[in-house]
Amino acid sequence: MTMLKKEDILRGLRKIDEMAVSAGVLVDLSVYGGAALAIAFNIRHATRDVDAVVHGAPEFLRLAARKVANEESWPEDWLNDGVKGFTSSNEKMRLMEDFAASPAGGLRIHTPAPEYLFAMKCMAMRPEGIEGSHDISDIEALAEAAGIGDAASALALVEAFYPASRIPPRVRFGVEEIMERMALRRAQARHVGSKAVPGIKGGVQDL
Repeated sequence: MTMLKKEDILRGLRKIDEMAVSAGVLVDLSVYGGAALAIAFNIRHATRDVDAVVHGAPEFLRLAARKVANEESWPEDWLNDGVKGFTSSNEKMRLMEDFAASPAGGLRIHTPAPEYLFAMKCMAMRPEGIEGSHDISDIEALAEAAGIGDAASALALVEAFYPASRIPPRVRFGVEEIMERMALRRAQARHVGSKAVPGIKGGVQDL
């Protein structure tokens, strides 16, 4: 199985950017999932593919991505739009400075804000729940990046991007359990930290 590291993804995208500049074609691309975690947040080290949605010049992008796949010996679907079913109509995206393109052509890349990617990851949680999901570490890292402190805030954030009727019970239960685990770890860390500091009892310094 081919795994794409951050440097691989960026190299592939820069090749597409160069092709788009040469052809005078402007390609708007929204990148999600593990690829966004790698190139925008430095959370993931590698991913199997690049989940993306193109908003301009889809045929050009398809041919350019195939050319990159051939040059790099990657699977032809290394860049695919399988993530479409998890996108929100209320997206919150950011433009990557290194891929801002220009009206004359190039690749313009948008990545989700941490709170939006958090909501997407929660919605994509596997049916077997958090015990069998590989997304838990990503969700926890994004919760930290977005400053989400508890289950109520986490679920409210998911509902800000997706209608409540679309959120399955497994997602609600999973989010609650993840946030409870994070809260427990924070409490344990504070407890250990208070013991390690001389002159502090129960987290309050003796004056």
